[in-house]
Amino acid sequence: MTKSKVNAKSRIFITGSADGLGHAAAKTLLAEGHEVVVHVRSKERLGAVDDLLAGGAIATIGDLTSFDETQQLALQVNKLGQMDAVIHNAGVYKGDVAGVNVLAPYLLTALIARPQRLIYLSSGMHLGGRASLDDLDWNTKAASINYSDSKLLITTFCAALANRWQNVICNAVDPGWVPTKMGGPNASDDLRQGHLTQEWLATSEEPEALTSGGYWYHKQLTKAHAAVLDIDFQNRLLEKLASSTGVELGV
Repeated sequence: MTKSKVNAKSRIFITGSADGLGHAAAKTLLAEGHEVVVHVRSKERLGAVDDLLAGGAIATIGDLTSFDETQQLALQVNKLGQMDAVIHNAGVYKGDVAGVNVLAPYLLTALIARPQRLIYLSSGMHLGGRASLDDLDWNTKAASINYSDSKLLITTFCAALANRWQNVICNAVDPGWVPTKMGGPNASDDLRQGHLTQEWLATSEEPEALTSGGYWYHKQLTKAHAAVLDIDFQNRLLEKLASSTGVELGV
């Protein structure tokens, strides 16, 4: 369903902006004249976004492995004013994948003033994920949830949100296997293509970019894991996320 357009120049918050796709997207959006709010894990990481700050970006700080710091990050963003779009880019391949890849984006979504557009970074690896809600809690580093599982869960969350928040454009993106720190130097996909779709979904007024509930790869709608569109699984995931964080998602 096509929804309302955003302004030609938008205010966009991007998590995980210190390097990789988040940094690249922020740099491109700044060059296009958008107002960009970037995010780093700690004060020590601020140097990684010096070039973005020099280009006019505003920095926020918060460790997404920490429930308290994630809450504080949401407060920082809200103090800056209403965002037009939020790109949930931050992610880890190992360690607290449940916290960083699933619970933190949920908590930020619930606490940040509702934007017009929401974009969640998924992965083609979500197709190998398991539709299980076991161990979906903070700092479960040795838990059964792996990277593929976490990307299946965040893609499902995006689909559930698209159904629940009819006035917000919500989409998930597979950036491909790109040569970032996470992807490694042997990654075969084009780096520019890896962040182009997020930028397009956050700002474009083309009809395709104004649709909600999609799973995208290089600006093309792609078929997601069957569990993503399972309404029962969506509802159970929302219930689990609320119980794990103690924060309810608004209607």
